[in-house]
Amino acid sequence: MASTVGTLTGPQHLRALEHANRVRLARADLKRRVASGHTRVADVILECPWEAQSMELSELLMSQKRWGRERCRRLLLALGIPENKQMGTLTERQRVALSAMLQAPAGERRAYAATQPFPPRAVAA
Repeated sequence: MASTVGTLTGPQHLRALEHANRVRLARADLKRRVASGHTRVADVILECPWEAQSMELSELLMSQKRWGRERCRRLLLALGIPENKQMGTLTERQRVALSAMLQAPAGERRAYAATQPFPPRAVAA
């Protein structure tokens, strides 16, 4: 008996490639709109369009001008959200908190982050 587990038929394989290309192109367009300032990240987080469902938060946040890995990490750490969390898996409370934090002026963001308890770090033995 020949095993067909893990192999895709031609048409199914082509449909998967087409879908992956659509997602890639839509994400690239979304990130360009964010980088140019035409779309706010806070709005994307609240609306969570189809192309951003499986996108990592850090990827979206870093598409903004002047946002690097460290700034992204600090913001998400203050909210207790992992960097690699996918947008589609955020709870409503997390969406609202993250959106509010992004819309707040920088001084208020720092003040809010300072009042939040940091998650405990693993101590190396």
